[in-house]
Amino acid sequence: MCALAGLSLSSDYIVPQEVKQAGFQICAEELGSIVEGHDVKKLKIHDGVEGIAEKLCTTITKGISTSEIDRRKQVYGVNKFTETPPKGFWFFVWEAVQDTTLMILGFCAFVSLLVGIVMEGWPKGAHDGLGIVASILLVVFVTATSDYRQSLQFRDLDKEKKKIVVQVTRNGLRQKLSIYDLLPGDIVHLSIGDQVPADGLFMSGYSLLINESSLTGESEPVNVNASNPFLLSGTKVQNGSCKMLVTTVGMRTQWGKLMATLSEGGDDETPLQVKLNGVATVIGKIGLFFAVVTFAVLVQGLFTRKLEEGTQWIWSGDEAMEMLEFFAIAVTIVVVAVPEGLPLAVTLSLAFAMKKMMNDKALVRHLAACETMGSATTICSDKTGTLTTNHMTVVKTCICGEIKEVNGSEKFGSSIPESVRKLLLESIFNNTGGDVVVNEAKKVEILGTPTETALLELGLLLGGDFQEERGKSKIVKVEPFNSTKKRMGVVLELPEGGFRAHCKGASEIALAACDKFLNSNGDVVPLDEASTKLLQDTIENFASEALRTLCLAYSDIGSGFSESVDIPFQGYTCIAIVGIKDPVRPGVKESVAVCRSAGIVVRMVTGDNLTTAKAIARECGILTDDGLAIEGPEFREKSDEELQQLIPKLQVMARSSPMDKHTLVKTLRTTFQEVVAVTGDGTNDAPALHEADIGLAMGIAGTEVAKESADVIILDDNFSTIVTVGKWGRSVYVNIQKFVQFQLTVNVVALVVNFTSACLTGNAPLTAVQLLWVNMIMDTLGALALATEPPTDDLMKRAPVGRKGNFISNVMWRNIMGQSLYQFVVIWYLQTQGKEAFRLDGPDSDLILNTLIFNSFVFCQVFNEISSREMEKVNVFDGILKNYVFVAVLSCTAIFQIIIVEFLGTFASTTPLTWQQWFVSIAFGFLGMPIAAILKMVPVGST
Repeated sequence: MCALAGLSLSSDYIVPQEVKQAGFQICAEELGSIVEGHDVKKLKIHDGVEGIAEKLCTTITKGISTSEIDRRKQVYGVNKFTETPPKGFWFFVWEAVQDTTLMILGFCAFVSLLVGIVMEGWPKGAHDGLGIVASILLVVFVTATSDYRQSLQFRDLDKEKKKIVVQVTRNGLRQKLSIYDLLPGDIVHLSIGDQVPADGLFMSGYSLLINESSLTGESEPVNVNASNPFLLSGTKVQNGSCKMLVTTVGMRTQWGKLMATLSEGGDDETPLQVKLNGVATVIGKIGLFFAVVTFAVLVQGLFTRKLEEGTQWIWSGDEAMEMLEFFAIAVTIVVVAVPEGLPLAVTLSLAFAMKKMMNDKALVRHLAACETMGSATTICSDKTGTLTTNHMTVVKTCICGEIKEVNGSEKFGSSIPESVRKLLLESIFNNTGGDVVVNEAKKVEILGTPTETALLELGLLLGGDFQEERGKSKIVKVEPFNSTKKRMGVVLELPEGGFRAHCKGASEIALAACDKFLNSNGDVVPLDEASTKLLQDTIENFASEALRTLCLAYSDIGSGFSESVDIPFQGYTCIAIVGIKDPVRPGVKESVAVCRSAGIVVRMVTGDNLTTAKAIARECGILTDDGLAIEGPEFREKSDEELQQLIPKLQVMARSSPMDKHTLVKTLRTTFQEVVAVTGDGTNDAPALHEADIGLAMGIAGTEVAKESADVIILDDNFSTIVTVGKWGRSVYVNIQKFVQFQLTVNVVALVVNFTSACLTGNAPLTAVQLLWVNMIMDTLGALALATEPPTDDLMKRAPVGRKGNFISNVMWRNIMGQSLYQFVVIWYLQTQGKEAFRLDGPDSDLILNTLIFNSFVFCQVFNEISSREMEKVNVFDGILKNYVFVAVLSCTAIFQIIIVEFLGTFASTTPLTWQQWFVSIAFGFLGMPIAAILKMVPVGST
């Protein structure tokens, strides 16, 4: 329990009894009203932020104690939002039943049952009706199961997406915690790019600018400080850093209340789904036309027969059933023609790819990103953390005019004069956005950006103590690093009086503000021409070795400094120039080569200087002899005509601002019609990530703003993973093409066979139940089999589809038309010559022949499914046993076909076949494979 001494509570506010009993002096509702209402008056009544902290039993240095977490949760709740309950399996069954064609078939089944039972009694008269009902139920349950599993997958992925970690002081230790573990009283450390994880109050910090547009819609950032200390959940830190006291969590925050008013929206359709829905509509209309004509022809045949018999006015139950059968066939032609499996195939393929990409360290936030990445023609990659390891280390220094290798041993600092060492430690430990803390395992941990941690590591190597150095002097003003100024500054109030400014930044910029430097004895001497040249040559040499160079400088600015004025930026003394190395990640060079062979251009866009950027780009294989490297300021000055000439050759852009990157991406997309992928990790990358066709943010080094703007989060910050995403994207696209090719073949054959038979013979060889089974094979099971094919390395050896590529290519048309023609010839041969070929006579000859046609047709689809695994390669068996789903689907299809033919004759209008008839059926199907192989040798061009 925490005791409160001498606190006078306002008479307006009475602490609820249960809050008092738990040991706190303020309730959740009161805290919520203070922050949400920006109520300064109420805050004063509670003695300001310090008073609130005391009432919450917390301190700015130690945070809350873990021993009282359960009590805190009971009083103030947890930092989780109420989620919409998951949709149950029966909801998806109900959705599947809503299909119009299935409803019409259901009506047919009902009438068929009614008429059949009246005419022939139970159970004989119910066979046809029950057959259709069983088929409908099978279609409904398979679709519902697929959709239900899909929804569960999306829930899992959504959980992954929300795993955000923040830095918190708890139990006196700075540690990383999930935002879901936050409680009122926690002290959270926020820096540029972070998302505010709960409602709270500003305790201490520098230059804090908060973007509240996600809540208020106002684009102008808000200054948050001691006089306006209110921080709202869901807003973003645009500049500066701070310590925040958490006051309100979960559904009580303003963000939580906003979430409660929103109903969950459905997933947007991906561009490919939109394109395919258009294809499905056209095919559906063609199917409807064929169905109407087929029905008309069959009815006309019946009427003609009755006219010849002179019984046109006398109708028997059998003839009514015949009319109903004609209607069922017409409806089933529509069912078969409408490729409802297309959206299912896209969703299945994307979901399968998403799940697999999670294993490959890529979290897909938007479904469309999977397929878009497959069409990418260019990647604009950030350097730091993507192409490189993102662990900076100081490897060279120039101190007192002498270049030293930093080898990780403490001997390195022994030759530096003591006065210079003190200045260096003062600069490193005070002029930083990082922190050195002791974690729970009692180990020293360095927190901060890679550059900051490299310098702090150098400070520790020089024998410095972070906390001790911080305690020596008081920080008066901080100007955090930003990408425009390319420097960071701090003003210290020295113990002996007076103020000292420390500056750290890009070498050319910081050195330009220096007019003095420290010589080999550690004395301050003016910078003459020779020493300036020495320092500039050092910067050039460091940069040519692909080192990032930083200049550390200081200036004593007397005693008249005021916090309200900017830190002066002239008259500095150069302390040191450091060269920081961020090694190229293993596998990057190979990945860039893979991209090149796949027709994807990789461009590096970085804030580093040109020499460093070129050195790293050459090491990665990005910059070639005929490629162009340019600096951001030069790029900005180019006219549109000059950009037209320059961009195709551009491979490296150094010293680039966020808007340079944005301009490059926009020009590539609009003028050059490229499909652009952008990688980035910083807040400054957000505009380009948003502008790109597909944004890839880094999961480890990336800020929350970058992740929020991205479509895919690369969980291991590795460029090789980006290539994997590209491979999966292409796989999704190709898998759906395979499925469409397979489905259109079945559609064409089923339509043409039933239509021509109805027109020429007066009856359709494939019944409603049989067509429904074929529909099952090609829609749901076909989607399952072909949409889950894993990617092959060959996918990265062909050119990307790009923005203008045709979805149904010439290759697909060739395969569809060739295979359809073969299947039609087989079925037409069986219809016209089947009875003679198999010596069929007697009352069952028509039934046996129709069963033979149905069986041959199904096995044609089974073997065509295998042929569809590859659209251009002859070898379709490569890797088939590794795809368990494909093997399982084929096996199930064959087993069910045997059951339908041999055992479900009354339902499916089939009769058991002899082994010779089985052999011929399977042989006809198998013969489709060599024909498909021969077709693949016919050249048709790639479009």
